[in-house]
Amino acid sequence: MKITYDKEADAIYITFLETTVTTEHLPKGISLDYSKDGKLAGIEILNAKENLGNIDTLQKILLENIGLSSAA
Repeated sequence: MKITYDKEADAIYITFLETTVTTEHLPKGISLDYSKDGKLAGIEILNAKENLGNIDTLQKILLENIGLSSAA
C-alpha cells in the first residue's frame, strides 16, 4: 500500500495495486479505482482536509504511512 498527498490540490491517494484502472466517482470528491478483474486498486479523496474531518486526521494517515514504508 502506498499513500500520497498532493498539498497543492489537497488530494490524498491510497494505492493498493499498481495497475491500469477504471474509476468510479462518488459524491464529495471521492473516487474508487478498480483493476480489470474488479479488485479495489485505489482510493482518491479530493478536498482531503475537509473530507477527512480535519488536518490532524490527514497528518495521522500520512505519518502512519511513513511508519509502514520504513518498516517494509
